[in-house]
Amino acid sequence: MKTKYDKYGALHIDRSGRLCDRNGTAVALHGYSMHGIAWYPDYINRDFFENAKENWNIDCIRLAMYTAEPGGYCVVDDAGRAGLLELIDKGVRYATELGLYVIIDWHILSDSNPLIYADLAEDFFRKVSSKYAAYGNVFYEICNEPNENCTWEDIKKYAERIIPVIRANDRYSVIIVGTPEWSQRLDEVAESPLDIDGNITYALHFYANTHREKLRKIYKDAIDDSLPVFVSEFGTCSADGKGEHDPEETAKWLDMLDENKTSYMMWNISNRDETSASFVPECVNYTGPYEEKDMREPAAWYVRRLTGKS
Repeated sequence: MKTKYDKYGALHIDRSGRLCDRNGTAVALHGYSMHGIAWYPDYINRDFFENAKENWNIDCIRLAMYTAEPGGYCVVDDAGRAGLLELIDKGVRYATELGLYVIIDWHILSDSNPLIYADLAEDFFRKVSSKYAAYGNVFYEICNEPNENCTWEDIKKYAERIIPVIRANDRYSVIIVGTPEWSQRLDEVAESPLDIDGNITYALHFYANTHREKLRKIYKDAIDDSLPVFVSEFGTCSADGKGEHDPEETAKWLDMLDENKTSYMMWNISNRDETSASFVPECVNYTGPYEEKDMREPAAWYVRRLTGKS
C-alpha cells in the first residue's frame, strides 16, 4: 500500500508560503504530538505508530522532547541525553518505515527563551540533522513555545544560529520556528520575518477553549500575507491542558485550517490525568488498537474527524 510519503515525497515551502509536495501541490499534514518522550517513552513503538496511521488516519508524528523540564535534554547528564537521542531515533525510524512524516521538536517551555540553551541546541541539531539529512520525511521544530521574557528579536537571533547548523548537514528539510507568547504572535513575525532561509514555516499553537476569534484573526491575517504557518500543537480544551472539551470552537479552527491547507498536530499522546491527554489514566495499552472507552473525548472526537466518522 502506498503511503502519504510515497505520494508526496519530501515537502517544501513555496514562495506563497504553502507547504507543497514535489510537484508543487499544496499539502496539509494531520497528526498527533507525543507528550514529553522522557515521560511517556512506551508509546514510541512501531505498533503504536502503525495503529495511529491505519486506524486514526494520521500522516505525521511529533516527537516532543522537553529541554528544561525534569528529564529534559538540557538538565540531564550525557547518559540521559544519549537515551533521549535513542528515543528520537526509534521514533524517526518507525515513522520512516511506515511512510509517516515526523517532527523532531526541541520542546522549550519553562526555559521560556531559546537563547538560554542555544549552545546545547546547536549541538543537538548538529547531531540530528547529520543523522537524518537523507530522510525526506523529517521536520525540525527548533523552539516549541517561546514565552515570558522572550521577544521576536530573541527568537530571530536564536534561529539565525540554529538554522545554519541544520543546513550545514540537511539542505532541504522544512524547519518550524516558534513564535512569541507560546507560539501565537504571528503578527509580530509578519512584520519582520526571517530572511535567512526560504524553507521555513512558523508555529501557531492554540487551545480552543482559550484561544478564539482574536487568535483566528491573527492567523488569517498572516495567511493572507503569505506567511507560512504550521499548527504544530493544538488542543480542544483550555491552554493549561485542562478544562472542558470544546468541539464547537475546535471545529471552527480546524475548518479554517482545512480551508487554507494548514497542517495541524493535536496535543498529546499520553494517559496523563488531564483533558488534553489522548487516553484515560486506566489505559495502559501502549500499542493499540483502542476502543473509545480507552480514549478521552477530545482524542475520540479528533479521530472521528480524521477518519470521516464524525
